[in-house]
Amino acid sequence: MSSPYRCPNCKTNKSRFNIIKQVPQSVKMDPHSGIVLEEYTSENLSPFHMEYRGPDYRVQCAACGLVEDERTFIKFGEKN
Repeated sequence: MSSPYRCPNCKTNKSRFNIIKQVPQSVKMDPHSGIVLEEYTSENLSPFHMEYRGPDYRVQCAACGLVEDERTFIKFGEKN
């Protein structure tokens, strides 16, 4: 978060953003009811459950509402 951002959608916002922290929760759900049957930690994942590998946070433009990966806003901010 030490690089300048610019929104690739509205193209004018360079200062107002929401940082969305993503906290993954690994669960096994009942396919019919949606009830959580089991919660996993990174230490006890089942062999068929892949660990979350996405970004730790995402960025939302506070002017138009676009939500994207931080790299998208940084790359567009570099074209300034």
